[in-house]
Order: sequence, then structure tokens, then C-alpha cells
Amino acid sequence: MRAVIQRVSRASVTIEGTKTADINAGLLVLVGIEDADTQEDIDWLAAKIVRMRIFGDADGVMNLSVQEINGDVVVVSQFTLHAQTKKGNRPSYIKASKPDVAIPLYEAFVQKISKELGKPVQTGRFGADMKVELLNDGPVTIIIDSKNKE
Repeated sequence: MRAVIQRVSRASVTIEGTKTADINAGLLVLVGIEDADTQEDIDWLAAKIVRMRIFGDADGVMNLSVQEINGDVVVVSQFTLHAQTKKGNRPSYIKASKPDVAIPLYEAFVQKISKELGKPVQTGRFGADMKVELLNDGPVTIIIDSKNKE
């Protein structure tokens, strides 16, 4: 699993003119799924995201997690995170999972983040044309890949 985590002051997702997710302080998580992903990837990535200390404490030091600030999380599926750009100018998405594999993993990931966070997580809709709006706070943007645990 590959994720782009953005610390936000606010974020929302709109699908066909209807706002389906809307948060204030917290995280916008874009997640891409590949066929090799397992429950182990879900568990590791969800725990890492919820406990990542990227919010400022009283001294302005990034020392608090989204959980510690009681922030919210929006998770959006994004197969383009697995784009391969080595050849030509048109990205290849062959590494991204097809919906029959990706949807159950995506749903399990959302449930695991919600469980780790201790409250519901908002989402986009898998496969939909989504308009994602955010105000990146910092800006703070972090890329994590469960296959490359650095």
C-alpha cells in the first residue's frame, strides 16, 4: 500500500456536486492499493498514520499525532499512486489493483484507521470522479509505502 498523508486545516470530497466528506484539522490520506497488499500492510500503515507525530505541541514542535489532537481523517482511494512513468509520457497503472481486489482492501483499511483512531473516518467513494479540496497545513506532506518500511 502506498499513501500520501497531508496534514490539513480542512479537507473535503465532493462527488457529483454532493459533499461526501468534510473535516477540519486532521489528515487527508490518499491510498493506492496493489495486488501484493495484505492485512499486514493494512495494519502497519493504519497504525503508522494514526500515531505519526506531525502536529504541533504547545511549543510548536511536531510532537503530537492526529489521535492526540482528536483530529479527523479523510481516506480517498487513488490508484494513480502506483503510476509507472519509466516509458513514454503516458503513465501505466498496471501495478494498481483492479476493483475486485482493491475494494475489500480499501474498506478494511478504512475500518482499521477508524478503529485505531477511535472514531469514524470519512471517505470518498472508490472509483468515483472526486473533487478533493484541502488546505494543507504547514505544508506537511508525507509519502509512505508499506513495502518499503523506512
